[in-house]
Amino acid sequence: MPSHHLSRWTHDHVFDHGNPSAERGTRWVMWITLIAMAVEITAGWWFNSMALLADGWHMSSHALAIGLSAGAYVMARRYAHDPRFAFGTWKIEILAGFASAIALLGVAGLMLVGSIERIVWPQTIQYREALVVASLGLVVNLVCALILGRAHDHGHHAGHHHGHGHDHGHGAHHAHHDLNLRSAYLHVVADAATSVLALLALAGGWMLGWGWLDPLMGIVGAVLVGIWAKGLLIETGKVLLDREMDAPVVREIREVIEDANPGRETHLTDLHVWRVGRDVYACALTAVTHDTALTPDDLRARLAVHEEIVHATIELHHCTRPCGTDATTP
Repeated sequence: MPSHHLSRWTHDHVFDHGNPSAERGTRWVMWITLIAMAVEITAGWWFNSMALLADGWHMSSHALAIGLSAGAYVMARRYAHDPRFAFGTWKIEILAGFASAIALLGVAGLMLVGSIERIVWPQTIQYREALVVASLGLVVNLVCALILGRAHDHGHHAGHHHGHGHDHGHGAHHAHHDLNLRSAYLHVVADAATSVLALLALAGGWMLGWGWLDPLMGIVGAVLVGIWAKGLLIETGKVLLDREMDAPVVREIREVIEDANPGRETHLTDLHVWRVGRDVYACALTAVTHDTALTPDDLRARLAVHEEIVHATIELHHCTRPCGTDATTP
């Protein structure tokens, strides 16, 4: 029973050439956040304001996470053609997104602990100063969100322009999803959301005397940030653990191999699919067939219609009698 191995693979084809607009955007946001952080910490020290100091140090955690995202783009681009990376350097960005998600969970935890402390041990709030701080933080984060949002739109359209000439039903949302950019964006949005909640709480406390609103909104903000962090952790974790066997492309590969010529009794007996870039996959498969004329090249030609499959290793077994699903059938 003959078997053949076929690898459809070109190094440059799989290499993700990065997301230049996202790299520029995260770099700009990192510097803006660092400057705002330095201004707040300096002002807090000069004016002896704990509100300014606390917000400045809180902003430092986001600056660190966004800097991690920016650095991941640089590292992925720098080592893009290093042959030691069998499938390119895209997962450097995913690692950064995973680390950022953990950092977001840490921020949520600190917000929750701080809010509970304020409920148990209420403190006098300097409303005017705190409102200025929250307003400044909101403006900075809205500007950063706009920059990252435009970077996402630019990368999304660029992906369509250079992408595939067909639609397999994946949806563009999944196909060009930059999890590293999403992690940076979530840090900015999380900070903006906490600033909005803080403004509402401070306004209510100042005008209505509802001091309990401040820690309550802190708890609400912590829950929101925690939910966003969990979603990002799941998405990046799926990529890092190669949990892709429920992706639409898996069904498409089965259809290509088994349904294209059902009368010939070609069956998949083993299939492994994993993602090697933002919208590209590799697969290794074993098939048995009763069609003595079928070759691995024929299967490769069938798979070629799906351009997101950039690397395929194919093992084909020919049967001399009708085949079942057992690859060892003689």
